[in-house]
Amino acid sequence: MLVIPGGGLNATIAGLANHAFNPLEEFRSTNRVIALDLRNANGSPSDGPLEAERTWDVLTDDQLALMDHLGIDRFMVLGFCIGGPLIWNLLKRTGDRIVSAILVHPSGYNSSAPNIFFNNNIAGWAPEFIKRRPDITMEMVTDYLNNMYTKRADFVFTVDRDFVCNCKTPVLVLPDDIPAHPYAAAMETALLAPNAQVSLYPWKENERKIQLALNHINSFIKTTMPTA
Repeated sequence: MLVIPGGGLNATIAGLANHAFNPLEEFRSTNRVIALDLRNANGSPSDGPLEAERTWDVLTDDQLALMDHLGIDRFMVLGFCIGGPLIWNLLKRTGDRIVSAILVHPSGYNSSAPNIFFNNNIAGWAPEFIKRRPDITMEMVTDYLNNMYTKRADFVFTVDRDFVCNCKTPVLVLPDDIPAHPYAAAMETALLAPNAQVSLYPWKENERKIQLALNHINSFIKTTMPTA
């Protein structure tokens, strides 16, 4: 299981401890769980080039390079928040390697808050990133974020609706309903994807509901795991 932490461009393994559940703890007894910090996340040593023309793809490159390094051909993927668009990008890039995908309160375009991802990252990620990277300017970061979000201001940023309609990979969606995790976008992917399931909603209100959501994830994993 490849895990993509949430937290926008500050997504790190350490941040999983503050999520509704920590996959490193929840699934380690039944799965080999692998996670990585997002490239250039603050609080992480994982620095790399800021490629404004390949914003999503460089992050996907890192994820696939890790799996290649570990000698893993096929895997399931679970992602929080920014992990939603990144999972769709993985499916677009190398769908034959993905056994199943679990999108936990995924990010998506929200017409009621169209600039939320640019604004959140320009305020919460860019200043510290620039401080520790003297080779990077605010102009470069602005260009990067515009290419990542503003110029892709629709749906889930990394793929279009036709792709989701034709994606046969089993998908489980755990929706949220806050500006950065819009319910409408999450549910639209679940309705379009032919092999999609949706968890109960809301699922983060209390420990009992979180456990029910985890039960659904475990059941989904079992039913989508290929037989030997």
